[in-house]
Amino acid sequence: MKKTDRSSLVIFPILVLIGFLVALAGSQGGASIAGIPVFGLSVGLAFLIQWLVFIPSYWFQTEKFFDLTGSLTYISITIMAVLVSPVLDNRSLLLASLVVIWAVRLGSFLFRRIQKAGKDDRFDELKPSFFRFLNVWTIQGLWVTFTVAAALVAITTANRKELDLFAIVGFLIWALGFAIEVIADAQKSRFSANPENKGKFIQTGLWSRSRHPNYFGEIMLWVGVAIIALPVLQGWQWVAMISPLFVTLLLTRVSGVPLLEKKADTKWGGQEDYENYKKKTPVLIPRL
Repeated sequence: MKKTDRSSLVIFPILVLIGFLVALAGSQGGASIAGIPVFGLSVGLAFLIQWLVFIPSYWFQTEKFFDLTGSLTYISITIMAVLVSPVLDNRSLLLASLVVIWAVRLGSFLFRRIQKAGKDDRFDELKPSFFRFLNVWTIQGLWVTFTVAAALVAITTANRKELDLFAIVGFLIWALGFAIEVIADAQKSRFSANPENKGKFIQTGLWSRSRHPNYFGEIMLWVGVAIIALPVLQGWQWVAMISPLFVTLLLTRVSGVPLLEKKADTKWGGQEDYENYKKKTPVLIPRL
C-alpha cells in the first residue's frame, strides 16, 4: 500500500468522527423519530449518499457526478428533516426553501459546466486511489454537514419562535448574496462562451469589482441563513454557527480563492493588464 493510501486510511475515521460529533451536538434539544435525533439522522444520510455514489464513480473512474451529488444531498437531507420533524413553523419552512433554491441553482450550474468541460482536473491524481478518492466524497459529506448545520438545527429544534427581525435581516442578506452569486456566474459563463475571449480573463461586470464575486455572494447567503437560525439555537446547538465560518475559511483559505489565484497567476502572471487588474481589484469583498 502506498504511503498516500495509508495516510488516507487514517484520515477516513477522523472525518467520520468529526461528523459524528457535529451530529451529536446539533441533536441536543432537537426532534427525534423512533428515538433517533432528526439532525443526527440527516447527517448520517449526508455521508451515506456520498458513499453510495462513490462506488460507481470509482468503478468507472469518473467525477462527473460529484458536484451534482453534493447539491442533491443538500436537497435530500433538508426535505427529509422537514418531512419527519413533528413540529414545523415558518422559520423552518423559510430556511428549507432557501437551502433548496440555492442547491438546485448551484447543482444544475455545476453539472452543466462539468458536462461541457468533460472532466475536472482536480480529480486526476485522486481517482486511481480507492482511499484518496473515498476521502474526497467523505469530505463532501462533512462539507454538506458543516454548511447546512445552522438551517438543519433550526428546522429540527424543539425551540420554536415566530419570524422576527433576525429572519427579515437574514433573508435580505441571503437574497443579496444569492443574486451576486447568480449574476457573477452568468457573467463569467457568457464571457467564456465567447470565442473572442479565448485565453483572456474576465474583468467586466461584477468581476471588475471583485476577483471572486461569486464566492463573496456564497459567503453572504450562508451568513444570512445563520442569522435566520440564530434566535432558536440553544446549548450545544450553537455548534451550528460553524456554518458561515466554515464556508468562509473553505473558500478563502482552502479550495476556492487560493486554487484559482494560483491557476490565474500561472496563466496570466506577468502580463501588464492582469497585474494591473490584481492591483486595483480586491480579492473578495467588492470595491464600491
